[in-house]
Amino acid sequence: METPILTPIQARARQQAGAILVDTREAHERSTGIAASALGVAGPGLEAAPDEVIPHPDSEVLLICEVGARSLASARALAAAGYSNVGSGEGGTRRWRAEGLPMTEPQIDPDERDFNERYSRHLLLPEVGADGQRRLAKARVALVGAGGLGSPSAYYLAAAGIGQLDIADDDVVDRSNLQRQILHTEARIGMAKVESAAIALSALNPRMRIHPMAARVTGDNVEALIGEADVVVDGGDNFAVRYLLNDACVKLGKPLVYGAVHRFTGQVSVFDAGRHRGRYPCYRCLFPEPPAPEDAPNCSEAGVLGVLPGVIGMLQATEVIKLILGIGESLRGRLLNFDAMDMRFRETLLSPDPACPVCSPGTPFPGYIDYAAFCSGN
Repeated sequence: METPILTPIQARARQQAGAILVDTREAHERSTGIAASALGVAGPGLEAAPDEVIPHPDSEVLLICEVGARSLASARALAAAGYSNVGSGEGGTRRWRAEGLPMTEPQIDPDERDFNERYSRHLLLPEVGADGQRRLAKARVALVGAGGLGSPSAYYLAAAGIGQLDIADDDVVDRSNLQRQILHTEARIGMAKVESAAIALSALNPRMRIHPMAARVTGDNVEALIGEADVVVDGGDNFAVRYLLNDACVKLGKPLVYGAVHRFTGQVSVFDAGRHRGRYPCYRCLFPEPPAPEDAPNCSEAGVLGVLPGVIGMLQATEVIKLILGIGESLRGRLLNFDAMDMRFRETLLSPDPACPVCSPGTPFPGYIDYAAFCSGN
């Protein structure tokens, strides 16, 4: 038997005649308004325990969702379970509202309404939902570098609802940055990058707290920057910063989301040896010694495809969000390489170095060194 599909006007008439109207959307969706006198029960919950809502298997029940698809699926599931008089509202709540039928508009705190509207697409994901979104809102991320990698990472973390972002960079905006560093604009040339970043990110998501630090990260201040962070993002452009961040993250037990770009290639990984000694590698396990300066020129010397940091920085932001939510499989123990010219990704498995001077089990922290001298070979 086909499931009856009723127009909003027909559904309203049947409701007034005694039919039970059930809004099967999720709670955060119903918070923006619900058809007058409708019961609010999410579809999966209704299908799991229909007897808690429907008095008898032959009671007339009409289901409504946002546009009609989910309510129709739930109606068919109830029919298969033996409920013989279940229909679905055509066009859902959107059409109900558009046709001027009565709605119950809940009194909701403006902050809660902004939360529900801003993150509605996250809230629809079972892997995120309201609990996960609140976890993101409580999270604190430290980002070193507000340039090519830091720009897309910061933008997507702000959009995703990270609660606080601590950004460190000692540079100012230059016109040559604008080809790839999308946080910045022509009007902010000469401004400290962290200030420019704060302006851009606050405009995107005013809910986010931003702590800018216009300073170079050193052994003296690195722990103050990352000590309270849940995740650390390496958006730097030199080996000295990468080794410093790695060592500090191992010492403090912080996951480090690494990214690097060169000309047309980039790579991403997660180094989490501080929390998993002997199980996952750190950056020093991968690169025990830095390359000679002539073998690893920076972007100002070798150039870089403008969109490349966008790809790598976006992947870094993805790893940050997964780590905070505790979902999926992170890049711990894996190095993801991207070749923009051939449009290919290649994965390399990484193992911890049992002789690593920083992360091998039982090894005391050796202290911060002169990383600039270490990376220059002096």
